[in-house]
Amino acid sequence: MSEGRTVEGGPRGGLRERKKRATREALTLAALRLALERGLENVRVEDIAAEAEVTTRTFNNYFSSKYEAVVARHVDRMRQAAEELRTRPVGEPLWEAVTHALLAPLAGADRAHESPAPEVLAGIRLIAGEPALQAEALKAGLAADGEFAAVVAERTGTDGDRDLYPRLVAGAVAVAVHVATDQWLRADSPVALVPLLREAVGQVAAGLPVPAGGLSR
Repeated sequence: MSEGRTVEGGPRGGLRERKKRATREALTLAALRLALERGLENVRVEDIAAEAEVTTRTFNNYFSSKYEAVVARHVDRMRQAAEELRTRPVGEPLWEAVTHALLAPLAGADRAHESPAPEVLAGIRLIAGEPALQAEALKAGLAADGEFAAVVAERTGTDGDRDLYPRLVAGAVAVAVHVATDQWLRADSPVALVPLLREAVGQVAAGLPVPAGGLSR
């Protein structure tokens, strides 16, 4: 996200912050909905703003492009996961806390807990294959990973700038989310996302042991 634009985060309580989050969410959902209906190349910023019933200027206060708006939901969930991790009990084992924090932002997402309709999944796959979106997701994801690493550093008493551990954890979590989401998108028959995320993080937490019956060379 460009410097100076509205950033997801901050205290959950204030009315102003809640309104900002609501506007950001409305813009993101509008961008996704229009991209699925028309194809991303046929969607303009003006269209997204009109769909969300705000001005183009308001859109530009939150996002620098339609690509940033489309990927924002995933990035915001990672930021929310970092916030959730900060609130987990101090004595809770790290990977247990990470799993709870990672799944918390999906609590109200229907597609995460249920198998999506084939036509919805096809649309998401089409959007996910856009090179411009992939680049935007990578750029924004790096910032979210940094926030997650900072919270891991707080919980583990490590230095987020000097020590490898917090950044390794954040990187491993990001890869687990990516692989689980990719598996979700590629499944021949629609499957739920939450179980895949739980399994992916669980395998990372266990040190990625070779599956039973597998060969280790």
